[in-house]
Amino acid sequence: MSNEQVFQVTSQGKLEFDNEVDQWESKFVDICASMILEHDLPFRFFENAGVRKYTEFLNPDADIPPRNVIEAYVLHLYTKEKPKLKQELATIPNRISLTFDLWESCTTETYICLTAHFVDANWKLNSKVLNFHLVYPPTGGEMCERVVELLNDWGIDKKIFSLTLDDSFENDILQEQLKTQLALQNRLLCDGEFFHVHSFARVLSLIVEEALKLISHAVVNIRESVMFVRHSESRREKFKECVEKVGGVESSVRLHLDKCNSLNSIYLMLASALKYRRVFESLHLYDDDYEFCPSTEEWKRVEKICAFLLPFWETANMINGTTHPTSNLYFLQVWKIQCVLVESLGDEDKDIEGMAKRMLNKFEKYWEEYSFVLALGAILDPRMKFSTLAYCYSKLDASTCERKLQEVKKKLYMLFDKYSSKSTSSGVQRNIEDQSSSMPLKKKLKSLSHDLFDELKVHHQQLVTKTGKSQLDVYLDESNLDFRCYADMDVLQWWKNNNSRFPYLSILARDLLSVPIAIVTSDLEFCMGSRVFNKYKDRVLPKNVETRICTRSWLYNFDNDEREEDDDDDFEETMNEIDNDEKMEQATNGFEFEDGDD
Repeated sequence: MSNEQVFQVTSQGKLEFDNEVDQWESKFVDICASMILEHDLPFRFFENAGVRKYTEFLNPDADIPPRNVIEAYVLHLYTKEKPKLKQELATIPNRISLTFDLWESCTTETYICLTAHFVDANWKLNSKVLNFHLVYPPTGGEMCERVVELLNDWGIDKKIFSLTLDDSFENDILQEQLKTQLALQNRLLCDGEFFHVHSFARVLSLIVEEALKLISHAVVNIRESVMFVRHSESRREKFKECVEKVGGVESSVRLHLDKCNSLNSIYLMLASALKYRRVFESLHLYDDDYEFCPSTEEWKRVEKICAFLLPFWETANMINGTTHPTSNLYFLQVWKIQCVLVESLGDEDKDIEGMAKRMLNKFEKYWEEYSFVLALGAILDPRMKFSTLAYCYSKLDASTCERKLQEVKKKLYMLFDKYSSKSTSSGVQRNIEDQSSSMPLKKKLKSLSHDLFDELKVHHQQLVTKTGKSQLDVYLDESNLDFRCYADMDVLQWWKNNNSRFPYLSILARDLLSVPIAIVTSDLEFCMGSRVFNKYKDRVLPKNVETRICTRSWLYNFDNDEREEDDDDDFEETMNEIDNDEKMEQATNGFEFEDGDD
């Protein structure tokens, strides 16, 4: 169906999109639909009385389009954007990594969420929801059939690099069956050895939950302490007085209150409360009602647990950023977490030592199954390569370092051979020729004028070929870039700039650097609740659910995701408000207003 065709919607009968939208200004319909998608608002948002009153106040002549027209316009956008994404996925020379997740509505309907992660033509990492599809029943076999159908529909069944899944019995069945089907048709690299990736989020959540259990009573007291201070202006005044009397406290530090089900926010609350430890310990001297201060031993353990949780929090922030990180960054973060666990084995606090021992067993199981993918991504960071891996491996266990390095090297060369084979290289060459043939003449001439050293580049490549070195050999032989000079380097941009030197290796880099560590970014917030639709989405038809979620992903890439803004008051601002109120009261004390004065 073309974009110009009439779109049908069902709401009190069938309405034709083209005829209906003519009754309203098309630009206004576009704005309304864009607002709903970008900010994830319900379709009925513009039917709210308050919104209508506000719109009429701004423009009495405004005619707000009804819900069914906005739904039709969103469907119009979905039908318009899907072929564009489909074409993009078909033309990029690299493969695509997938994540698979299950969502449930309060009405017990189950949806499968299939997301594609890939490097686009501009060498930017993308994550796009391909489908948000109703499935029943959600068994491993049923889900496998649906995923195969969806991959065929998108035309990417021959371009899959990896699939990241949560650990569960049904997901194990799904990945085994899907891997078997794709491998039988020779659509996976190295017989699917790099196909299955375990989501790291569950492992992190288990460790964080175990650590927080050790300070559960202190967490309650600190939460009550923060709520006590925030309860009223008079208590904030007494807290400010205590801060000044204690001295040496940076009052600009934000005092956080944790949010329901968010382990990340619990960490922020504890870390910020530690900054005010001496203030809380003295607060009872200024406010007789305060009785929630943790004991000295509890404060000490909170301090240890916060230090323990810091790399987990950093990992969550890294992955939850608006720009999704490339996988080269995962290796160091995961390695840092393992180092923290190993160091905690010798803690004088036996409870912390016991927790670390239990969690290290779970962690090592994950590390053994996933470390190779992480390590390969790290090697393709020109600042790291094998020297960084050698340092990391030796710090954990020097006796196994060399064996691990040889295993990683073997897998890397095995994978590179697939990319540099005749079939792959011809595909790359064809892609380059296609791009060249479609380039305008003016642009070609401009390109030629800038490539003054093309002949020397070809000569250098011929010399390398004569020595028997592959692109991978050349890359590994070159010196590492200095971390101090390239701390904020965009690794994908580096590979883009060196694409002509390493045409096959750069495609391998695209694939490895786009492998995700978790199924969705919100996993790394360590949310203790399950992924469930909120109330307004439950009332949306399954077709409309997929339409709005996918379209929002394609157009806005979830930059305004459902993660709530931190609404905690900045503590310094709160204290300044108290100061301003005091100054205003002093300024008005000298004025007396007579009855009748305005």
